[in-house]
Amino acid sequence: MRPGVVSSQGRCLSLPYLRIKDQTPTILTKAIDALHRHKSEFFEKHGEVGTEAEKKAISLLSKLRNELQTDKPFLPLTDNCLDADIWNKYLEYHHTLLNENNKKISWFQSPWLYVECYMYRRIHEALVLSSPISYFDVFKESKERNFFESQEAIKTLCSYLQDLKKRIENLDEKQLKDEFLKLFQIVLWGNKCDLALSPNQSIPQTSSPLAVLEDLKPYILVNNLDYLWSLLISRKKMRQETFSITRVDFIMDNAGFELVTDLVMADFLLASKLATEIHFHGKSIPWFVSDTNKNDIYWLIEQLKAANTKCMSECGINWEYYLKHSWIYQDHMFWTLPHEYCTMSQVATDLYAELEKSNLILFKGDLNYRKLVGDRKWDFTVPFHQALNGFHPAPLCSIRTLKTEVQVGLAPGQGEEITDTDPQWMTTGKYGIFQFDGAL
Repeated sequence: MRPGVVSSQGRCLSLPYLRIKDQTPTILTKAIDALHRHKSEFFEKHGEVGTEAEKKAISLLSKLRNELQTDKPFLPLTDNCLDADIWNKYLEYHHTLLNENNKKISWFQSPWLYVECYMYRRIHEALVLSSPISYFDVFKESKERNFFESQEAIKTLCSYLQDLKKRIENLDEKQLKDEFLKLFQIVLWGNKCDLALSPNQSIPQTSSPLAVLEDLKPYILVNNLDYLWSLLISRKKMRQETFSITRVDFIMDNAGFELVTDLVMADFLLASKLATEIHFHGKSIPWFVSDTNKNDIYWLIEQLKAANTKCMSECGINWEYYLKHSWIYQDHMFWTLPHEYCTMSQVATDLYAELEKSNLILFKGDLNYRKLVGDRKWDFTVPFHQALNGFHPAPLCSIRTLKTEVQVGLAPGQGEEITDTDPQWMTTGKYGIFQFDGAL
């Protein structure tokens, strides 16, 4: 039996219930505060119209917070965005589904993944309906703070990358693999920086990301990195004879420090010729507090270019060039829909067809994992391939630190053994996985 939290009345409260009840109002309060802090900016840009728009956005978010705290029914979206109709049809579908079990579609009565996605879409709706400040990202300051508070770790990582690229041509295969494994572990532990699950703190990376890798190895529960290495090194060796390109896709998660680790990894993959094409997939709207969108990438690159540390400014200059010439950034409405990924081939056929062109897809973080396998209480030993439920556009790997109670593909007894020594192991970000599926 999975651990729960017992209230004073003896009722077992699930972790999702507590997060909806306690954490999501905090996220909404911070969004309201962000609008308050920029009141003068809105007035300077738009005059009284901007002031009225700020008041309207705050009013809509305050109403949303009240709906959440008082467990009101979900309301249809009223904006004119392209995805509004899809969302409302999904709402109707859930209404029919839950009615069969005599349940209502409300904040405390609905599937957690749907509740979270719905809340962030409603936050976006509040801004869309508050023109001319619809462009405003209420989470921008949180993402920026994580970047600034992680400066020393970012400098260490940029310095390491620049040095590695200077000697990369002289590395033998074993040395190259060692660097590959090392940088992927940095990518994994960078995923701890998730602001949606810790709205009261930014979780900066303060220690050297390189110095702690050996100590963290025991906390990698599933490590399929050898499969990734075999796939990419085989394609590199056969490229002249068989393959013209090797494409790697990043389905990104958090901005800030984690985004730096993704860009470092992408740079390394190209420099080592383990990949020839890199595609980044981000969110089209602000999402789950710290999820990466296009503005976050370009803001981060500008910060690096302006840094007074040479290795950081060089990375910024290089990455700006790559984004213009060899890296491709894409976003798609599907990433901010509530659908699980097994529906992608029907719901977003164009995106699925695009991912089928990839040779390796890297799915970053908890939200992607929950959408890959479905937000269900699986038995720990259910195979990853089975839990994907037919989703397989290309070989893929989930890179995730565990922050929600969803995990498959463990060895028999592994989950139970960890539970005995660390009952909260699934929700703290202490443990991580590299979970690969190459089967079609």
